[in-house]
Amino acid sequence: MTEDNHSLTTEFILIGFTDHPELKPLLFLVFLTIYLITMVGNLGLVALIVTEHRLHTPMYIFLGNLALMDSCCSSAITPKMLQNLFSKDRMTSLYECMAQFYFLCLAETTDSFLLAAMAYDRCVAICKPLQYHTMMSQKLCAQMTTGAYIVGNLHPMIHVGFLFRLTFCRSHQINHFFCDVLPLYRLSCLDPDINELMLFIVAGSLSIFTIIIVIISYLFILFMVLKMKSKEGKGKALSTCASHFLSVSIFYSSLLFTYVQPNSVNDKDKDIPLAIFYTLVIPLLNPFIYSLRNRDVINAMKKKYKKNTIKLD
Repeated sequence: MTEDNHSLTTEFILIGFTDHPELKPLLFLVFLTIYLITMVGNLGLVALIVTEHRLHTPMYIFLGNLALMDSCCSSAITPKMLQNLFSKDRMTSLYECMAQFYFLCLAETTDSFLLAAMAYDRCVAICKPLQYHTMMSQKLCAQMTTGAYIVGNLHPMIHVGFLFRLTFCRSHQINHFFCDVLPLYRLSCLDPDINELMLFIVAGSLSIFTIIIVIISYLFILFMVLKMKSKEGKGKALSTCASHFLSVSIFYSSLLFTYVQPNSVNDKDKDIPLAIFYTLVIPLLNPFIYSLRNRDVINAMKKKYKKNTIKLD
């Protein structure tokens, strides 16, 4: 059958959670609650870091940008998903799909580089405390943050650009709750092997690069902690890194299992469960992981609360 005989698809229906209509009200309330908590937590953390001068250090600058990207990730996915739960017209154009994937990929890629930068920052702070302000200057911090955003924008451009070589005719139903490239590849009339190869190579290379930075940083931290004689010093060093390591582990494991696998296009059973982790759960948890275990953030929150209480009185 030639391409001319196909009815080409330019609009799609997202059917990720519509198989169980009786669960729609519950899912709507759950995802709406997650979205509101995510936005309040992340944007609140950004506002706190911006307004509190004591938090204007590389560690918190990276953390503030991470929170901003988590807000972007959640906003790229959740509002459309909530709308589709009850909307009769769940059609999404190909260009809307591309835009949604672009902003999601931008947020996830930028996040991965910010997490690597945070690991390096903690490594310098623990292993080279006397040289910290020299090695982690404001200029280097700005360069690392800018670089994360540049790579974050370039990465989705590659995959969105390669989407234009595909035509879609097999179906107009995407078995997902957002427009990811993997479900789109399954609907292509043309062989998506080139797209899948580019996804595997580019996403894999970026992931491996940032993971290596994280692993090396934590190995140096581990060696330094083992050398410490003070139990108090060991505990402080480990508590400083525990929250970051937990967030990194969840983030990278979910992304790697989703995208950086050969034949990931054909393995559709794992799409939705893993996607829930890196699009909804991680942006929800990050502000609590980093703030509840961080004395500086807690003290800054208490200070802001006292100021606001005094003003009200």
